[in-house]
Amino acid sequence: MRWMALRALVRKDLLLFFSDRRAVIMGFIAPIAIASFFGSIFGGSGSSEPAKIPVAIVDEDGGAVSRAVLAGASGDRSLRVSTPSREEARAAVRAGTVSVAVIMPKGFGDAAGRAFFGGGDAPAVTMWFDPSRGAELGMVRGIMTQYVMEAVSREMFGGASGQRLVDESLAGLDALNMPADQKDALRTLLQSVQRFYAQPQQGSGARAFAMPYSVTEEAVTSQTNVPYNGYAHSFAGMAAQFILFSAIDLGIGILLERQRGLWKRLRSAPLSRFWLLAGKALSSAIIGFVTMVVAFLFAIVVFKVRIAGSVGGFLAITAAYAIMAATFGLLLAALGKTPGGTRGVAILATLLMVMLGGAWVPAFVFPAWLQQVTLVIPVRWAVDGLDAVTWRGLGIDAAVWPTVVLLGFSLLFGALALARFRWEET
Repeated sequence: MRWMALRALVRKDLLLFFSDRRAVIMGFIAPIAIASFFGSIFGGSGSSEPAKIPVAIVDEDGGAVSRAVLAGASGDRSLRVSTPSREEARAAVRAGTVSVAVIMPKGFGDAAGRAFFGGGDAPAVTMWFDPSRGAELGMVRGIMTQYVMEAVSREMFGGASGQRLVDESLAGLDALNMPADQKDALRTLLQSVQRFYAQPQQGSGARAFAMPYSVTEEAVTSQTNVPYNGYAHSFAGMAAQFILFSAIDLGIGILLERQRGLWKRLRSAPLSRFWLLAGKALSSAIIGFVTMVVAFLFAIVVFKVRIAGSVGGFLAITAAYAIMAATFGLLLAALGKTPGGTRGVAILATLLMVMLGGAWVPAFVFPAWLQQVTLVIPVRWAVDGLDAVTWRGLGIDAAVWPTVVLLGFSLLFGALALARFRWEET
């Protein structure tokens, strides 16, 4: 009798859900659309060329060194270089069309060469940057350091201005304010460079300091040569968010039914409060489970997302999260007083859970202390677990703890809801 009544309650809720076009759109289409947008921002499927940083380089020197720096930066795969005037570069940074503007002042090459041999102050290179893209400033600074060192060393050890600067540095060495032993060591170095210039050149290449290592890049997952697919994380996060939204609908729906007196009539049925709430939770959990599965089926077909790890682990985490979200909805109904007042608080709580749980952006970008604090957020366990069994390609063992923790939250929320639920409004 109880199981037949439970099945009838669940069937009724599912029919109501799928007959409501708005509910279906919000439950299935909205997370797919938003996840597609976020996935395209955070890496996509890894097949497209990454966006280059727009950089403006203003060469006010026009010498051999500054021209070499400009040529090197223009050929870098991470930069999109333009060469406007100083005023145009500043206006472009202010407008946000350029992330960083690099100003090489007049006399940059000669001053850099003198500083290279310790014979003068280093020239000041000005960098204007868009404050909303401050992370790109550090990247541009490192790239420019490489090309400046290559250009200056090439000119100092193989160019005409380099030989002239060495002669000038030797001539003015006695005027330098430094200890005598250091001065003697520098004189020996400069004289060695003079002898180096006097030797006949072998080959056509100019001498220069070069990078002492090369870099081989490889994205590491459990499978070799499997690129990172950013859509896997975005679909996990957005589906998790909208499953929580459906839990809000569950809680608000229970409050509306109670407000209309429906729960008074249900109370007269031969079913306990546990079975009535279990029916609501089960129907909501089924909708949440289907939402996650449909979202990932879309991602698999359209964006080539793969569950590279344990399929069983994926299903276990999805089921545990759907149950957690359903019991969270029951808890909202148990603690809330009116549908209107509960809806605002529930949406705020849900958005905080989603934001802190790493559903919008991966948790590794959080500060270290926040990464530890958010371990008390169930969404964090769900998203990290789904990442583990999808693009990371980890096995069933990576799904155990997320599943256990989510079921623990489900027991906590369900017990609190059962203890606090009221049949009638106060």
